[in-house]
Amino acid sequence: MGGPSRAAAVSVASNSLLIFLKVTVGLLTGAVSILAEAIHSALDLLAAVIAFFGLRAAGKPADREHPFGHGKWENVSGSIEAVLIFIAAVWIIYEAVKRIIGGAEVEMLGWGIAVMAVSAAANTLVSRYLFKSAREHDSLALEADAQHLRTDVITSLGVLLGLLAVQLTGLTILDPIIAIAVALIIVRAAWDILHKSFGGIIDAGLPPAEQRLIADILNEHRGALAGFHEIRTRKAGAQRFLELHLVMPRGITVEESHRMCDHLEADLRARLPRLEVALHVEPCDEDCPNCPAAACPERRES
Repeated sequence: MGGPSRAAAVSVASNSLLIFLKVTVGLLTGAVSILAEAIHSALDLLAAVIAFFGLRAAGKPADREHPFGHGKWENVSGSIEAVLIFIAAVWIIYEAVKRIIGGAEVEMLGWGIAVMAVSAAANTLVSRYLFKSAREHDSLALEADAQHLRTDVITSLGVLLGLLAVQLTGLTILDPIIAIAVALIIVRAAWDILHKSFGGIIDAGLPPAEQRLIADILNEHRGALAGFHEIRTRKAGAQRFLELHLVMPRGITVEESHRMCDHLEADLRARLPRLEVALHVEPCDEDCPNCPAAACPERRES
């Protein structure tokens, strides 16, 4: 099992244990905030499972039916995760409002406090590992999973503090209020994941920073180019795609244009990993206003 899949498997194992602990303690104490956290962890587990299979699908090489590869499986898995998180947040809010209206007793808070502390510590370690793996493999699915766990750390600490407040003050209404706060944090995390994942499905361009980097690299080669235009970018999972038109000085040979394209592609791929480049070469206009004097044969002859 490779690097990204191994990281996803670690997340699956961690969340499975935490779900068991939170559900058990949530039922014993009657605390809706702990049950909300159990649901949150269940979503993290589901996200980890989706990420595991999404990464395996995305890692398949290009084939006849999928000439651009399978990278968009990562975007699909991230979008599914986000929708499921929205649904769970609505359920948490519903249950919390019922507790506020009807009232409920909370007991054995010591167990709940202990489980929340363990959850925060475990998810801190696992989320750091997942973020590191996501950066190494440029994996959207692992990043989404890590984002879930980081959110879980925040909500676990919030529930922990809330349970301490309930124990100290006896105000049981604090428990469902905390659960609603947890749900709102979950909604924000889901929106961030959906925005990033769905953009890849509808072929949104690369992030602005990466597009600026491409423009900078092209400008570094202005001395050998007459210009460039029709730049189009997109991303599928970890795979980046770039298409552009290169305007070459009139009169240079096909071989010289080919060497220039190879050189430019190598520079782009060195600065942007997992980049597929498609270049269309065309000659400059007859008046040659932008041709570099050193590169254009017509100007050298004049």
